[in-house]
Amino acid sequence: MLLHTEVFGEGEPIIFLHTGLQTGMTDFEEQREYFQSEFKVILPDLRGHGKSTSQKLSNYYEDSAADLKDTLDHLGVESAHIVGCSIGALVGLVFAKRFPEKVKTLTLSGIMTEKPANWFEIHRKMVEQQISLLENEQVGAYFDQLHGVGWREFINLARQEDSYPFEETADLGGLETPTLLMVGEGNANETKAAVIVPKLNKQIHLSVIPFAGHLVHSEQPEVYNQILKRFLKKYSVVGVES
Repeated sequence: MLLHTEVFGEGEPIIFLHTGLQTGMTDFEEQREYFQSEFKVILPDLRGHGKSTSQKLSNYYEDSAADLKDTLDHLGVESAHIVGCSIGALVGLVFAKRFPEKVKTLTLSGIMTEKPANWFEIHRKMVEQQISLLENEQVGAYFDQLHGVGWREFINLARQEDSYPFEETADLGGLETPTLLMVGEGNANETKAAVIVPKLNKQIHLSVIPFAGHLVHSEQPEVYNQILKRFLKKYSVVGVES
């Protein structure tokens, strides 16, 4: 499906893939403002989010990667810098694996590169939080207005214990795309990547951000923007102004 997409600025295309239950316009706001003077900033609503309405979410990451490919083709974008956090990072990773010719660089944050030993307990707490969202009428009304009915199906999908694609996040060794992985020091399951990733692929740049957790780009936007700018400058055709 073609994803609803907002576009700002001119230059090399950079795509920001939002976190779960956000949209292209409600996430990566600081990055949109920061990078649009040098890049064409592309902000899609992922499947089942915002105006990309869909209840077909069972094969989420594969279908979302295909959605992104179709959307870029529709926009006439041959290749782009892909930046994602959490759900957006997982979609970006699958996209880079399936369609490497479409990816100039890949920047990921908010992902786990191995299945935690206590995953059952972590998942149980996540499900409890999600149930509380569904039961809160005020929150439900807000998300209904933002996403339509698809967000409830997205929540139900996440209840499945095997919904997290560890088979993809654990397999970074074959990535040939220039890749930057940023993790917040406050998330222990994500900072394990600092030990794991260099053993998998020495070509992956790794940055551990202090005073941040899962949502590095919103918790430490200035630090995140500077590191991402440095990374893009290294691999961008036109470069990035200091």
